[in-house]
Amino acid sequence: MLRVNISIAIVEMVFRNNSNVTQEDHGPRYDWDEEEKNDILGYFFWGYVITQIPGGRLSEKLGAKIVVGTGLLSASILTLLTPVAAHMGYLWLVVARFCLGVSLGIHWPSTPPIATKWIAPADTATFMSHMTASSLGVTVTLPVCGYLIAYWGWASVFYVTGSIALTWSLCWFYLIYDSPEEHPRISTTEKEKLRLEIKPVNTSLKKPPIPWMKMLTSGNVWSVIMGNTCAGCTFFVAFNQLPTYMSHVLHFNIKANGLFSSLPYLVRYFVSLVSCITADKLKKNDKFSTTTIRKFFNVSFFVGAGCLFTAQAFWGYSGIVSVVVFIVSLGLMGFVTAGVYTNPVDISPAFSGTILGVSQVPGALIGYVTTEVVAFFTKEKQGFEQWASVFWMLVGVNAFAAVFSFIFTSGEEQSWSVSADVKEMEKLESQDTVEK
Repeated sequence: MLRVNISIAIVEMVFRNNSNVTQEDHGPRYDWDEEEKNDILGYFFWGYVITQIPGGRLSEKLGAKIVVGTGLLSASILTLLTPVAAHMGYLWLVVARFCLGVSLGIHWPSTPPIATKWIAPADTATFMSHMTASSLGVTVTLPVCGYLIAYWGWASVFYVTGSIALTWSLCWFYLIYDSPEEHPRISTTEKEKLRLEIKPVNTSLKKPPIPWMKMLTSGNVWSVIMGNTCAGCTFFVAFNQLPTYMSHVLHFNIKANGLFSSLPYLVRYFVSLVSCITADKLKKNDKFSTTTIRKFFNVSFFVGAGCLFTAQAFWGYSGIVSVVVFIVSLGLMGFVTAGVYTNPVDISPAFSGTILGVSQVPGALIGYVTTEVVAFFTKEKQGFEQWASVFWMLVGVNAFAAVFSFIFTSGEEQSWSVSADVKEMEKLESQDTVEK
């Protein structure tokens, strides 16, 4: 909610200098050009990239409770202050968006460390599918914000979403614990069950040094990095630019804009959930190797998205075609959860947060790059011809990602991770001996 709210609000925050459409009064408008508008959207990612690796590593060492809670609490306050920043000036809003990115950057890389402490390996994909509950946030935010803007102005978008997130942050600190051992309300039966299913290394807050050289020269790690980056290219074009495209090219009003912009994210969440449950069932039944499962879901998305955006590049001037393409392409992105996002737990449980954090760095930077690419093509005119170039770029990115994932994706724990697990087990056993 905190990331996507501005993508629809900004439609009503700026003057449309080259538009014949009557501009309704939904609050103060600012004279920002396309470059400035895209900087407001894009500088979020410069902040977002800073805390990806630290967020994953700190969650491995300190636990996700304090890391995620602090980040989301800060983001809530920044969201509430966004209208004030916009009133103070363009640069103040850019700074606010940058700081919001810093606060939210810790979220995703902090999720695998939670999984390694709470979730049995055979259920990892299903758990990770709920990372895309962020899509539910988008599904709710876009249509609701469309109505908020229509009746109370664009500033209400930030006040409502910021207040919800502030309430959530307070609940997080009370309800969440980093491991079963720390939780005061978990049953003894469940705690014993988790102890049997999860390796001791995954429930320890102590972690061995990161083998950076082996990690960054691993083709399997680069499969996660490139997969996340290329999937992010498709996602962020839709995430930041879809409301603008539907407004300027397809001429949807603000209510229809919010509704149709939200549908792809709803489909994405349910596809993610179904695909991850399917992946875990296949893994439990030993019908296919973990490597085959991860490759299948990765390649299926990239090939499917490439075909869809080819159609969009030809016929995207049609509202029906555009809605179908974005719904299906973001729906297919649910496959990435069963592939790319779950894969770090497969190849290195000990460093899963760090690996996802590393992959999120170029994945976040591509969010900024896409805003600059869109600004470059649409600076002079917001027409279908200009947007077609953006869609052809997405076709090329997805074709490359399909080939790369097919060659390098693996579902097996890597030797440098196994050795780290062995060292950690020896350390734990020696500590137990001393205590006895």
